[in-house]
Amino acid sequence: MTTPFPFTAVVGQDDLRLALLLNAVSPAVGGVLVRGEKGTAKSTAVRALSALLPAVAVVPGCRFSCDPASPDPQCPDGPHEAGGGTERAARMVELPVGASEDRLVGALDIERALAEGVKAFEPGLLADAHRGILYVDEVNLLHDHLVDLLLDAAAMGASYVEREGVSVRHAAKFLLVGTMNPEEGELRPQLLDRFGLTVEVAASREPDQRVEVVRRRLAYDDDPAAFAAKWAREEAAVRQRIVAARELLPQVRLGDAALRQIAATCAAFEVDGMRADIVMARTATALAAWAGRTDVLAEDVRQAALLALPHRRRRNPFDAPGLDEDKLDETLEQYSGDDGDDEPDPDGPGGGGQPAPDSGPQGDGGEAARPEAGEGGQPQASGAGEQSAVRATEPFRTKVLSVPGIGEGAAGRRSRARTEHGRTTGARRPQGTLTKLHLAATVQAAAPHQRARGRSGPGLVVRRDDLRQATREGREGNLVLFVVDASGSMAARQRMSAVKGAVLSLLLDAYQRRDKVGLVTFRGTSAEVALPPTSSVDAAAARLETLPTGGRTPLAAGLLKAHEVLRVERLRDPARRPLVVVVTDGRATGGPEPVALAGRAARLFAAEQVASVVVDCESGPVRLGLAGQLAGELGGTAVTLDELRADSIAGLVKGIQGRRAA
Repeated sequence: MTTPFPFTAVVGQDDLRLALLLNAVSPAVGGVLVRGEKGTAKSTAVRALSALLPAVAVVPGCRFSCDPASPDPQCPDGPHEAGGGTERAARMVELPVGASEDRLVGALDIERALAEGVKAFEPGLLADAHRGILYVDEVNLLHDHLVDLLLDAAAMGASYVEREGVSVRHAAKFLLVGTMNPEEGELRPQLLDRFGLTVEVAASREPDQRVEVVRRRLAYDDDPAAFAAKWAREEAAVRQRIVAARELLPQVRLGDAALRQIAATCAAFEVDGMRADIVMARTATALAAWAGRTDVLAEDVRQAALLALPHRRRRNPFDAPGLDEDKLDETLEQYSGDDGDDEPDPDGPGGGGQPAPDSGPQGDGGEAARPEAGEGGQPQASGAGEQSAVRATEPFRTKVLSVPGIGEGAAGRRSRARTEHGRTTGARRPQGTLTKLHLAATVQAAAPHQRARGRSGPGLVVRRDDLRQATREGREGNLVLFVVDASGSMAARQRMSAVKGAVLSLLLDAYQRRDKVGLVTFRGTSAEVALPPTSSVDAAAARLETLPTGGRTPLAAGLLKAHEVLRVERLRDPARRPLVVVVTDGRATGGPEPVALAGRAARLFAAEQVASVVVDCESGPVRLGLAGQLAGELGGTAVTLDELRADSIAGLVKGIQGRRAA
């Protein structure tokens, strides 16, 4: 067995270590989500924590790790008599990103069901993790349905399995720890909220600390056992402190003053629901126990807020997590008394005296609402030099754009696909390894042959030729490649703000549907890949915000660059189908025969049957209809900015499909 890196030998990362230790003291805190760039000891710290947890007493032979002092009366391996038991080390169970639903929650033992005619439950990872740690590396890449099952079990402390004629409930109380790199995509906001605490980690910029990190890592790699022995005393001290804090925890008093500070803080930061208040209360109590105190102090409430609130105050997916510490201190100071009759200061946090947040240049009469003026106050002509970036208008809910047909890409929420999860639509003979048994179809295939096979007992005689694979249909995530015209013809500030608002709205939709996104822009004489295809939708939003405009309109260059991006991505991820969204007014200028070149480039997409949508940004009383012509060359459909809104158009998807069928 590999010797883990000692927890106490991790350099820096104080918030990460504290959050993990608080959950070790009080698992009711709700787990930890660790966000940070690669190579910041996220996984190392989590794996090292398991060695610090006290040993657990279990009922001998129980697959669900029942506590002998109070065995679960509904344990599938029960009933157990109280008393006795054996001790074992606390487990850390890792949930792989590619795990199946059966592996997570358990399933019917198919072999025994068919051969012996009995219903037998085979436990999954949730049963293995009971009373230990369940660790999910890259939790943001985990399929949505697995995350839902995982977090439901963490919230209820039990796992319920209702499938294939099996009804099982077993205890599943564990310390849930997830790590993620935000560059690879975010968790949905409602899932973020289910983690008790969150910690942002980053590599130190101090040379001395970085030197110490390297020194310790090299020493560990040379001789893990010797390195661990060097830190054994510190590890034992932390282990004893965890045990002492657990014993002290029931005696910690959470007074009314601290409760008022917790409630006021959650209200001041406008977090949704009451989960934040409860998590803060549990965290503050665990902090007091960890410090060896029986009273919760204001400093505990402050630290609890810094750990429990940053990921809950995000108003949309593109807001960076964080907390205004000055506002936090003002709120705690305002409610520092225990009188109970204090009225909030109308000019304090959350009061009416606070100035309204800067709405930026997109409001009525603001900079974004006015065209860029040229000489004499006239709007600047298209083809002018580069202009500074403008802010996007408020995003809106867009109409669903999807790829026609049925794909087989990564699980998501956009287009129809054959998936491992979803509703069962039929059965087929397995091609290769059987992954999802269609029980009814298998029994139906085997039933006519029972007499010929000499069946004499209750079990069904099944051969491999009888097995049937369930075919299921769900939704897939696509590659949504945005091709954005940033030329001078789009440069009027009011129009470019609306264009950015529309693209931002589509990015929000892509975030919710678990797509990969890419961004190609074109202006002047060339096109560039502003963002290669990635799962980090917020990175695309950041690039969009700083996008300048101006110059000619090399439409052909933009389309050819997009075609090259798709060619490369098809080699990397062939199962993920693309959807190209071209945002332009359809003009093509610069170089010889720009319109003809753009038409030939567009027909490359049509020849490969790439699904496409042209967002027509042409404005004014006189419209040339160039975007519609471009959509025809692409073999896609055109939609105006107004029609893109979900409440303004019906049948957009049908339009895409109709063009493809034609």
